[in-house]
Amino acid sequence: MLKPISAHRLKTGMYVVLPASWIKHPFLKNNFFIKTPEQINEIIESGFDEVSIDTSKSFVIEDMQVEAIGHGDKPQALSEKWEPEKLISEALREAVSDKSMPSAQKAKIIYNSSVNLMNRLIDSPTAQNIGEAKKGISAIVDLILSDDETTFYLLSITSHDFYTYTHSVNVGILSIALSKAVFKGDGNHNMHELGAGYFLHDIGKNSIAPAIINKKGKLTEEEMNQMRSHPYQGYKILSGTNHLTEECKVIVMQHHEREDGTGYPQRLKGDEIHAYGRICSIADVYDALTSQRSYKPSLAPFEALKVMKNEMLNHFHKDIFEKFVLLFCPNCI
Repeated sequence: MLKPISAHRLKTGMYVVLPASWIKHPFLKNNFFIKTPEQINEIIESGFDEVSIDTSKSFVIEDMQVEAIGHGDKPQALSEKWEPEKLISEALREAVSDKSMPSAQKAKIIYNSSVNLMNRLIDSPTAQNIGEAKKGISAIVDLILSDDETTFYLLSITSHDFYTYTHSVNVGILSIALSKAVFKGDGNHNMHELGAGYFLHDIGKNSIAPAIINKKGKLTEEEMNQMRSHPYQGYKILSGTNHLTEECKVIVMQHHEREDGTGYPQRLKGDEIHAYGRICSIADVYDALTSQRSYKPSLAPFEALKVMKNEMLNHFHKDIFEKFVLLFCPNCI
């Protein structure tokens, strides 16, 4: 779907369509992904006041941060129909395979593409869509496992918006990086399925009333009970689409359990909680603390880690939490 846009409002990650013959500009093709700010400058310097972007191929779309509708998780700019095979953008495919791309640029493309992917998936978690999404997640897992520099940048650029889809990406990236640290050298873990579980940990929120998810104030007890049902709702979605692997089941069902038994939905305690659930729990709480909500400001990463250590340490497995801290502060422990 083509959308006209001022050349001065172009962004990296858009798939641009130039309205002129290739002989009138310095690019090899009229249609291409914008990968650098320099390309935007060249478009403007070539005399283009207005161009078009193909929203079906772009992973960044103008006005993406407009007020959300529905579940609070679907920006209006992304509301057009899309096909499952387009769930994974060409930009994501290029970024994970391009070994010459600078790590900072690669991380930004992967992150923004992942947000777009999860936004669409949470809106429509069908069996086909989940299967397609898992292919993209597997590629991201492989990159995090093999590319420490890009992982560093991925951990640095996570968004502070608390939409379910951005939260899912943040927790996915954090949890994969933490799993890499916890299980390094141990080949007994299916990292692709772990990655899928981490990215899909909140998919059950698709079944929760938008008014509850978007409520600005404190939830009532009845509303809280509905919110606490989202792990089981996620279990049902994955089971109904035949994507309920053991890794996904553990993560979806246990990411709100706490070491001291105060979590939900089963009030598991200590070693009753699987390592996968423990990992996702830490990443989930950290992202909630560092994300801005209508009723609270975001905390800086170090402040969030201090709160987790000083006020919430009995919620987490101590050794795994220490490895999580080392992701951000190698000399802190």
